[in-house]
Amino acid sequence: MIHIAICDDEAKICSDLERTLTDIFDRVKVECEIDVLATGEELCRMVDTGAHYDLIFLDIEFAKSEINGVDTARFIRESHQNHLVSIVFVSWEKKYAMQLFEIHPMDFLIKPLEYEKVDKTVRTFLKIAGLWSGEFTYKKGHDIYKVQAKNILYLESSDRKLILHLNDGKKEEFYGSLKEAYNEQLHRLDFLFIHAAYAVNYDYVTVVKFNQLILPGNLPALPISPNRRSEVRERYYEIIKRRRGS
Repeated sequence: MIHIAICDDEAKICSDLERTLTDIFDRVKVECEIDVLATGEELCRMVDTGAHYDLIFLDIEFAKSEINGVDTARFIRESHQNHLVSIVFVSWEKKYAMQLFEIHPMDFLIKPLEYEKVDKTVRTFLKIAGLWSGEFTYKKGHDIYKVQAKNILYLESSDRKLILHLNDGKKEEFYGSLKEAYNEQLHRLDFLFIHAAYAVNYDYVTVVKFNQLILPGNLPALPISPNRRSEVRERYYEIIKRRRGS
C-alpha cells in the first residue's frame, strides 16, 4: 500500500490530482491511499501525530497558511529526519525550481497539472520505491523465470499454454492465461491486447492497420479481433501521447 498526501489549498487542483493518481495507480495495479490536506500546518500535524507518507504532492504557496510548502518540506526533512519520503512540489510559478535543491524534491510540476507529467512522476517514484519493473515473470513447474519486457515481441496463447516470442528468435512456453498475464503485468509494460491469442509489445509495432498489426522484418502480421479494434487504437494512441509527454 502506497500512502500519498496531496497538500494544496485549491480544491479543484486537489480533486483533479486525486482522480489522476487513483487512475494511474489502478492502471499499474498498485494499491494507494490518499489524504487531501489544505495547508502546510495540517500536513505538519499529520506527520507529528505519526502519519506515514511515501509520496507527497506539496503546493509551495498557500493563501491561508503561516508556513509555505518549502517550510513544510523542511520540517519533514529536518525536524522529523525523514529523507525517504518522495516530495513533489507543485506551483503556478517556475521561479521556485532553483530554490528547492536543499529539500531534495523528487520532482517539480507546474500547474495546471497535466496527466502525462503526473504519470511520468508516478513511474519515477515507483522505480525509486522498487515497485516498478521492466520485467515479465512467469512460472514453469515450481520455478519462476523473468525476462526483460524489451526483449519480448509478443505473447501467443495456444490451448492452455502461453508462448513468449523473443527478439532473438527464441521461444519460451509455459502454462497460463493470456488475459491474466495482460491484466497483471503486460498492461503496465505497454503491451497491446489485440486478440484472444495475442498481446504485442508496443515497441515492436511498426504499423497499425484496420484489422492487423505489422511487426518489423519478416515477422508475421498479427490479427486484431473485430471487437478489439477500437480499444487497440485508443490504447496505442494513449501510449504515444504519454511517452511524448515524458
